[in-house]
Amino acid sequence: MGLGKWIAGALGWAMFGPIGGILGYYLTSRLESLAEAGVVYGDGQTVNQGQRNSFLMSLLVLSAAVIKADGKTTSQELATLRSFFASNFGPQAGNEAEEIVNELLKKDFNVYEVCGQIRSCMDYSQRLQLYHYLVSLGACDGLHQRESDLLEVIASYIGISKAEADSVIAQFRPSNDSNYRILEIAPAATDEEVKKAYRKMAVKYHPDKVATLGADVQKAAEEKFKAVSQAYEAICKERGI
Repeated sequence: MGLGKWIAGALGWAMFGPIGGILGYYLTSRLESLAEAGVVYGDGQTVNQGQRNSFLMSLLVLSAAVIKADGKTTSQELATLRSFFASNFGPQAGNEAEEIVNELLKKDFNVYEVCGQIRSCMDYSQRLQLYHYLVSLGACDGLHQRESDLLEVIASYIGISKAEADSVIAQFRPSNDSNYRILEIAPAATDEEVKKAYRKMAVKYHPDKVATLGADVQKAAEEKFKAVSQAYEAICKERGI
């Protein structure tokens, strides 16, 4: 039972509502059979297993929506999905995640309802991390207009502001002002405003914000945190701060 190696324990809130309906009996029954909430990892870190698994299931459902947004599924998108799960949860997880998403690609579901459930049940930091991953997936083969439109809808319905969404997208769509957009400020910002923005963003995107989802999800959160630091360093170098 391979799923137990990366999604072990109670599924949590994703078992109910539209996400549970999309996943269907087959998947939820496999996960329920592994139920053991509150798993403690080898490093002593206590993980909210229900929240963790709900995050991962939400990620898979919305990944399927993003992948098929432009009307086609590319090998690069599936490779990105597989790589993300493999690097964070092991090679078998990558293959199983791809298998689940391939099944989800065959289903029609209401993205608005899914996003509504996520907004109600997932905390702010987790939603930011979820959105960051979805943008990285959409951008892996070039961010097409339909994907951009869907990501805009997802951001709105899961409670991510336009400035926050633009900040994430700027990381994957470089431009003359992308470093400023990553920090959610304008190029006309003062040096003090740049420093203040960096401090705010460093707190907002610190990997510890998603620590309760486990060390593997926390590791994945480091990418956005690094992007914020790199944007700040680039602006400081440009300005001589």
